Parts: sequence; structure tokens; C-alpha cells
Amino acid sequence: MRLGHHLGYWSAGPPPGASALVQEADRLGVDSVWTAEAYGSDALTPLAWWGSSTERIRLGTAIAQMSARTPTATAMAALTLDHLSGGRFTLGLGVSGPQVVEGWYGQPYDKPLARTREYVAIVREVLRRERPVQAEGPFYRLPYDGGTGLGRPLRSTVHPLRPDLPIHLAAEGPKNVALAAEVADGWLPLFYAPSVDGFYRAALAEGFARRSPDLSPAERFEVSATVPVVVDDDVERAADVVRPFAALYIGGMGASTANFHRDMVERLGYVRECETVAALWAEGRRAEAAAAVPTSLVQDIALVGPPAALRDRLAAWEETVVTSVLVQGDLTALRTMADLHASVLRRAAASPARSAASSGSRTR
Repeated sequence: MRLGHHLGYWSAGPPPGASALVQEADRLGVDSVWTAEAYGSDALTPLAWWGSSTERIRLGTAIAQMSARTPTATAMAALTLDHLSGGRFTLGLGVSGPQVVEGWYGQPYDKPLARTREYVAIVREVLRRERPVQAEGPFYRLPYDGGTGLGRPLRSTVHPLRPDLPIHLAAEGPKNVALAAEVADGWLPLFYAPSVDGFYRAALAEGFARRSPDLSPAERFEVSATVPVVVDDDVERAADVVRPFAALYIGGMGASTANFHRDMVERLGYVRECETVAALWAEGRRAEAAAAVPTSLVQDIALVGPPAALRDRLAAWEETVVTSVLVQGDLTALRTMADLHASVLRRAAASPARSAASSGSRTR
């Protein structure tokens, strides 16, 4: 299992120290660094800016929202960043939710799975650059129907550095996860927990059964899970750092009838707890909503506590389909996880049989 770092999206402004943190991640040998977007900062600009000061770390968007850009615009950005980074870019995509798609971008949200399938197909066609791009689907039509009638199929003027540039999909429901396994090169889960590994392993297997032989082999499929990490000798104090994050996504992201993040948490067995958190959030009692997030829930979705506790709990993640843990935390969290990861690699090198068994447990 590899180690990454997830910077997320900005709150009121640029996060202080982010550039230094990215450079430290590169120095520590961390495999990847990721940015995100909601309805403030975008995912691509910070990644290019901070990534320009690195040499080897992979650069990914987790996620770039599909409604923010046409498929061809997204492909242009991807091939540009891949050239500028020397082939280190991973395009992470996601549909977001109806509140953002319709409220912020003014785009329709209907049939997100079918829309995603079309979107990814067009991006891949641009990147392969085998012919002028045409699309005749119900969501995206190239050239545009109507208008002046002067539109014609075009092919990118820029030759992609990697025609098979990896595309990862953010997904939370089982059908979306299966779609990621079918059409993408990786899955970006949020609120993953080792306890539900079997559920998502089955969803991935369903998608792999439909996977085209033209794509990368299923054995190379990546699962990069965002995991909050807080290092503190006091577990409760560490959990307090994560509780507001969990409460925001349970109660404040999406509507009461369409909150895919809450669905993911409820799948862990916290249905009643989610009802309480969401009700408090809806009443504007955000501090109480955060306080209502159980410590057990935090420990399921995050790594909190002293380094020894993190090491013990990390062992459970090593047996899941997750191939990369994306640390969401400060410099102390990143350095601690880098040390723990290095010790895991040393143990694996000293015990080839254990390493092979662990690899086999993640066979998809």
C-alpha cells in the first residue's frame, strides 16, 4: 500500500503552508499529492502551482467536477498538466451532487452514471488522438447540433505525452463504484473503512467483469482512499479534530433526500447517529452536531491518536482493496505516516511470504 497526501479544497482562502507541505511530501518519498474543488477554489490551478516545485511525486485531482468543464476542456487541462509535470498527472473526476451541479454550475444532474460514462469516453478519445473527436450521445454531442452549422470534428493540436493518462473516478454508491472499475483506472473513495471492505470489493468485481480489454488490466487498478490523520497522545482530543469534518459531510453536504456522503457513513452502521447529526446541523447547532459524531465512527474512517495506535489500526487497511492511503492532515501527520509506511515496507522486505500474502488479499 502506498502513501499519498490530500490537500482538499480551500476554505476562505489559500491554506497556509501548503506549498512547503507539498515539497516535504516530495522529499519524504510520498507517492502522490491531490487537490479538490467544491464551489470556491478549483482543483487544477493549485495542483499546477504547488506541483511545479516538486520533482517526482504524482499529482492528482480528487476531484475535478465534471459539470465545471466540458469533456474536451477537461482533456485539454489533463494533457497540458501531464506535459508540464513530465507524466505525473492523474485525472480524478466526479459528478458532485445535485445541489452543486444545478445550483452552482447551472447544469442538469439527471442520469449521472450514464453521463459519466459518456464524459470519460470523450476524454479518452481526446487523449488517444487517433482521430477527430465526435460524440453522438444524449448528453454530449460533438460537433454541436444546430447553431451555425459550421462546427466540425477536431483533433487536439497537442500530442499527449501519455495517451493512456490514468483517469480515476470518485464514487460512493455500489453502482458508481462498479462503473469506476468498468471504465476508469482507479477509484477515489471518501469515508472508506476496513469494516466494509467486502461490500466494495463485490462492487468492484462487478465492474471488472464488464471491463474492456482496451483499458489497463484490473490488477493495476488503484483505490486511493482519503483518510483524515491526527497525531495526538489523547485519542478523544484527536477525534475532536475530525468530528467537524464528519458532521459537515453528514449534515451539511447535500440535501436530506440526496446526501451520498451520509449514505456512505450509514453503510458503516451509523444510521441513527447520522440522523442525530443531520438534525442538529439543520437547526444550525453545528458545534453540537460535531460533538454528536461518535469516536468509534471517527476511528472507522480516520487514523487518530498516538503513533503506536495509528500503526496498529493501519494494519487493518493493509488487508483491504485500498492501494493508497491519502493522508488528510498537517505536517506532523504526514511525517508520522511516512515513518509508519517506511516501517511497513521494511517489514515486508524482511518477510517476503507475508508481503505476498498481503498482496494476494487485495486481488480484485
